[in-house]
Amino acid sequence: MSDSFESSTPSRKRSRWDHEVDEGDDQLLPTRQVSKRRSKPKTSKLSEYSNTPSPSTKSPVKPSIAAVRPRHSIYAPPRTLYPSLQPARSVYSYERLNQIEEGSYGVVFRARDKQTGDIVALKKLKLDEEKHGFPITALREINALMACRHENVVNIREVVVGDTLTQVFVVMDFIEHDLKTLITLMPAPFLQSEIKTLMLQLLSAVSHCHYHWILHRDLKTSNLLMNNRGTIKVADFGLARRYGDPIGVDGLTQLVVTLWYRAPEILLGATTYSTAIDIWSVGCIFAELLLKEPLFQAKSEMELISMIFKLLGPPTSSSWPDYTTLPLAKSITLPPQQSHGSGLRQRFSYLTNAGLNLLSKMLTYDPEQRITAEEAMQHPYFKESPLPKHPDLFGSFPSAAAGEKRRKPFDSPSAPQRLADYNLITDFDLP
Repeated sequence: MSDSFESSTPSRKRSRWDHEVDEGDDQLLPTRQVSKRRSKPKTSKLSEYSNTPSPSTKSPVKPSIAAVRPRHSIYAPPRTLYPSLQPARSVYSYERLNQIEEGSYGVVFRARDKQTGDIVALKKLKLDEEKHGFPITALREINALMACRHENVVNIREVVVGDTLTQVFVVMDFIEHDLKTLITLMPAPFLQSEIKTLMLQLLSAVSHCHYHWILHRDLKTSNLLMNNRGTIKVADFGLARRYGDPIGVDGLTQLVVTLWYRAPEILLGATTYSTAIDIWSVGCIFAELLLKEPLFQAKSEMELISMIFKLLGPPTSSSWPDYTTLPLAKSITLPPQQSHGSGLRQRFSYLTNAGLNLLSKMLTYDPEQRITAEEAMQHPYFKESPLPKHPDLFGSFPSAAAGEKRRKPFDSPSAPQRLADYNLITDFDLP
């Protein structure tokens, strides 16, 4: 049977990537694959998968290929019910405008969508030196951004690719400023009402991430983007990861969070930490907004620990019961005791009592006693005068990421100099 089939059918070369059946082969495949012995029991069982009625016993009709081999399993719904898989678009769908910045895990460009004209941010992942496939940091960042969609979290649009396997770009919304550059270039610090608005937005984003079991682990002013409408968005989830309950069963890495914003439990060698490390970073950002400069500008971990102990006082058995169990606690000499909170009061003398209370709860030694993001949003500091300013009332600034420069003030013309032979025009001089 097979010999006669091969001899009567013209030879045809087919690619090994052709998985679909050609239209011209629909009549040939059933004659080779279907036999009389198999067609009889299969017709009654598989007739429900085809649109043609089951053949009668008096006039046997050969079933079609769809009746013999269904396109999906009998235990799964048809493939039309699954979401369609679409290939990633090319990076050449965007027009590159300028480079914004380069970080440890990627290079960010400003680009324009050629179809819609939208201005976006393209983050090129660094894959040139990868030896073990796609980096886990990039997978975590994409997964975290998709899981934490929020009005104060930068929006991920799609992932596009280039010509080679190392050209992978994450497309996100373009935001005009980052908070660190904005604080540095601003002639005056933010007002109290503006700081409250920014802090509420930041706490809302952090609470949303923690609600979806995501630790950011690198909150700092350079990772907070701000547009010209007074809205900030948390970005750069390169160190973010999911966590569970209990937290840190298999241990967590200590190489997280930029040094100036790193919590004391990580500095002292803790391998299990929780969402409290993000709250400590939020407290450092709060202080930076008030001071217009970072709170702890240390050059090393030991210097940072010394600065924290000098500002907040050394930890005690009541302020941090688990301090002695940390790996590096025994190798550190504690400074003399001082009244709790006196360093904060001296550093932030113009801050209200409610604001100082919120800052001290964020910069609490014990992670178990540290305030949560949801609790901080309900703090009395945000309900006292001055109230948070509406984001639409914020001022706009030139965007350094878009290449805009601050306008120079206009030079006022000099005052006229009175000359001896200068005659003023009077009404009598007019014709």
